[in-house]
Amino acid sequence: LGIYSARRQYSFADYFLTVLAFIGQAMPTFWFGLMLILLFSIYLKSPSGGPLLPPGGMMDIGSTASFFSWARLKYLIMPAFVLGLHNITSWMRFIRSTMLEVVNQDYIRTARAKGLKERTVIYKHAFRNAMIPMITLLAMTIPNLVGGATLTETVFAWNGIGSMTYNSVMNKDYSVAMASLMFSAIMVVIGNLLADILYAVVDPRVRYD
Repeated sequence: LGIYSARRQYSFADYFLTVLAFIGQAMPTFWFGLMLILLFSIYLKSPSGGPLLPPGGMMDIGSTASFFSWARLKYLIMPAFVLGLHNITSWMRFIRSTMLEVVNQDYIRTARAKGLKERTVIYKHAFRNAMIPMITLLAMTIPNLVGGATLTETVFAWNGIGSMTYNSVMNKDYSVAMASLMFSAIMVVIGNLLADILYAVVDPRVRYD
């Protein structure tokens, strides 16, 4: 969507996607989660008469289904959508701005002057260079996905790391709190390591001896 918006700068589609991105970024996660529960768990019903999607929890009571079964995955749909929406809209705006900066560079004009297809110019030359700052943003997002979802976990009654860390701090359970902080620190290191590796994959000028 960010590439599409950048290629059609100042068009109706660009303005429409920009408005959607701003709405997605400005919308509080807890409010959006409650609206999804209201829609998919109260108003919309399944053929059996129950809620279309469960309003919260991690599994049915007494369920022994595997994690990748529908009985478990249906509990993940709304929390994952709430967490992903804010990140996706932020990434879309970021990719749009970096793409607009890259497509005005001299080497992009040279590629077009050589007669390369527009798709090749955009995806092989422009997008690959626009991904370099995007990799940094993605690396910073990894720790937030693991430990920064406390409100979403509370709304959907999901026993995740964020709510566990909050409860351990409030109950002065310092061992659990320190373990959670250490895990978050490890995720930061892993995110930066993946970013360094991907820099070399995306940018051939980067080499590690």
